[in-house]
Amino acid sequence: MKGPASVVFAPGALDQNSPAPLHRQLYEWYREAILSRQLRPGMRLPSTRSLAAELHISRIPILNAFEQLLAEGYVDSRVGAGTFVANAIPDELSRPRRLVAAASTSGRATRRISRKMKTLLCCAPQPWARIRGAFRASVPDLQQFPFEVWGRLVMRHARKPAAGLMDYSSPMGYLPFRKAIAEYLGTSRGVRCDPRQIMVVTGSQQGLQLSARVLLDTGSPVWIEEPGYRGAQQALNMAGARLVPVPVDDEGLNVAAGIRCCRSPRAIYVTPSHQYPTGVTLSAARRLRLLDWAARSGAWILEDDYDSEFRFSSRPIAALQGMDTGQRVIYIGTFSKVLFPALRLGYIVIPKDLVGAFVAAREAIDIFTSTLYQSVLADFISEGHFARHIRKMRMLYVERRNLLVEALRAELGDVLEILKPEAGMHLVAMLPPGLEDTAVAEAAAQENLSVMPLSFCYLRRAPRPGLILGYGIATPAQIQEGARRLAQVFRAMPERSGQKRR
Repeated sequence: MKGPASVVFAPGALDQNSPAPLHRQLYEWYREAILSRQLRPGMRLPSTRSLAAELHISRIPILNAFEQLLAEGYVDSRVGAGTFVANAIPDELSRPRRLVAAASTSGRATRRISRKMKTLLCCAPQPWARIRGAFRASVPDLQQFPFEVWGRLVMRHARKPAAGLMDYSSPMGYLPFRKAIAEYLGTSRGVRCDPRQIMVVTGSQQGLQLSARVLLDTGSPVWIEEPGYRGAQQALNMAGARLVPVPVDDEGLNVAAGIRCCRSPRAIYVTPSHQYPTGVTLSAARRLRLLDWAARSGAWILEDDYDSEFRFSSRPIAALQGMDTGQRVIYIGTFSKVLFPALRLGYIVIPKDLVGAFVAAREAIDIFTSTLYQSVLADFISEGHFARHIRKMRMLYVERRNLLVEALRAELGDVLEILKPEAGMHLVAMLPPGLEDTAVAEAAAQENLSVMPLSFCYLRRAPRPGLILGYGIATPAQIQEGARRLAQVFRAMPERSGQKRR
């Protein structure tokens, strides 16, 4: 009885000029032919010798392809008989691949994602976030960074790294770095802690996510500033929290309004030193009342102390954590915002009785943060380079803030109400009622201007439209030119609106 006829590889499918090696092309052709049932179970493949002669190539790539097919179970090899398409491939896996792909994408039930992720995917696109220059917010001027000093420190630690830097590290982080952070926070931010309370993370966003995982259950109510930081809203949403927007006024978070909205929050997210995005500082009276309410209600306070180093008119405002006598504050900070975003180094100051819980959560997520940059930044801080850089950038940013305020007043003084910040790398400009800030932002993006709408920071409807304008990354020339072009955008807005209505 004759066996099944052998199937020769299709010569047209072999491309000698392809970057893919010959054995890979052979393997992929046979695999696809088997899965699409072009080659059916039990069919015999040609011998490697005859196939090599047919294709005018060496036997070596053919042997390699067949070995891979055999290892993955697509074919069987029988001594003295040859190589055959395996019988063990399930019929549902050997359907035509196009039908499989269509079935996998045709219905929602077959490709499910979480409700939390669906919420994130529903967010509107942000054309302003893809633009660098004027007026991109939350990005420092990277051209001013001391690259030579940094490069020298990187080489110091990369050439002959200590054995501990190459091994698994503590979930809390590299100890010399944590000691440097503790000293810096104690002297410049008034934070009361020791290195054992500091956990190194990959930025404030991970700090928020870790805190949410440790402290919150699904449905836990959390006060959040309104308007507030979109990244915090997303991190808390991903943890399943129930966000309770609490209004912000010229004294910061309105604690009394928060109590009226929700008397028993599990946590309170706040940016007290430099509220995002308005730039106001939480008043002393509000700070004391917030700490008192947290202690009485059992709420945790998530203090996000972003870019507080850049305060212009006075010394940096002391952290809320330093006033906390009840160990209710989880203090979150980052170096990525003030040095360079790709650094991905931040920290959490954890109440002593929560350290074990944070360590357990960290070990379940990513174990620890890469240690090389931790060791480099430890030296960068201890040798005084960090403090010098902050002083330099503080002077630079205040000059750019003043320049932006002057340029906006000159070009758009009759349109914008400018809130002059006392810290940070951005300002807020309020728009006249009736003008949509998202429409302005989208029109500005078409002119290569990164303007963020203030309404983007609200969970509820914004009471008044506004724009968030960054000056950290923009040069003086870009600020002047950007203000002029933004004025042109405003002048064209009625025309654009009319075109849309037609």
